[in-house]
Amino acid sequence: MPEQKIEFETERQLHQLYGESPANLEEVERRLSVRLVARGNRLTMEGEDENLERCVQLFDLLLKGREQGFVSGKSDFGRFLGKVSNGKAKELEDLLKNPLVLKIRKKTVVPRNLGQRRYLDLILKNDMVFGIGPAGTGKTFLAMTAALHALLKGEIQRIVLARPAVEAGEALGFLPGDLEEKLLPYLRPLYDAMDEVLGPIEARKLVETGVVEIAPLAYMRGRTLTKCFALLDEAQNATRSQMMMFLTRLGEGSKMVVNGDVTQVDLPTREESGLVDARKKLVGVKGLFFHEFDHDDVVRHPLVSSIISAYGSSSLGS
Repeated sequence: MPEQKIEFETERQLHQLYGESPANLEEVERRLSVRLVARGNRLTMEGEDENLERCVQLFDLLLKGREQGFVSGKSDFGRFLGKVSNGKAKELEDLLKNPLVLKIRKKTVVPRNLGQRRYLDLILKNDMVFGIGPAGTGKTFLAMTAALHALLKGEIQRIVLARPAVEAGEALGFLPGDLEEKLLPYLRPLYDAMDEVLGPIEARKLVETGVVEIAPLAYMRGRTLTKCFALLDEAQNATRSQMMMFLTRLGEGSKMVVNGDVTQVDLPTREESGLVDARKKLVGVKGLFFHEFDHDDVVRHPLVSSIISAYGSSSLGS
């Protein structure tokens, strides 16, 4: 049986690449049809030549990914292994060949797949971008990261966060507290993204000083957003009139990102989603870009991708 060895700089480096979990190595053996022995700083592989080549490719990509900020935990390791075992290593090579790294304070943010890379690149280079796709693809986190990056670089003066107040039939009037407290459950994903990048203390200061503004979608009529990064999340629950109203708030020196999942519309049955309508009407508008994510772009637990795929192929609908 053909054999090949890879030597790493240190034993620690090798262990980090497979998440220090023997179960990960066993999964490589199963998926790539090889036999692996990790001893010291050396990884010994046995298998057919083609399988050995894919195994070497996997660990080379993991090493490059870790150097660029990827954390080779179980989920990241599984994504890399999945791409290589499914013959999609080229996607990872393209991602790592031209890395996109955002540094915000002490936090380094890197796209975890090519879909995220293209989406973040669109946001950085254009004034209006739509991100459409299932939960767990990083739409909200990447958009919020881009907004904070622009704010801290002085490209904008404030961030406006908006989200339709539609959720499982509830209305804001039924929720306790003042307006900000009523909106908090709806904007939690945006707060979580800020907390992860800046830390909760600095994130709260931005909100308290008004640099980050919480703006109910229904209350934005008549405004012009200048020197601003406006982010509309859960846009599938905006009506057609609300969507048009929001998009036409764009002012000088501003950016706008609209995110949503067209399979998760909570509007009344007869009300068409403004996001669905916008995708049909605006797809040819120059300077406006749509990025579509799919279940392969999910970066949460590996099961999430499988669940989304299963629901998508079922006859249950949305």
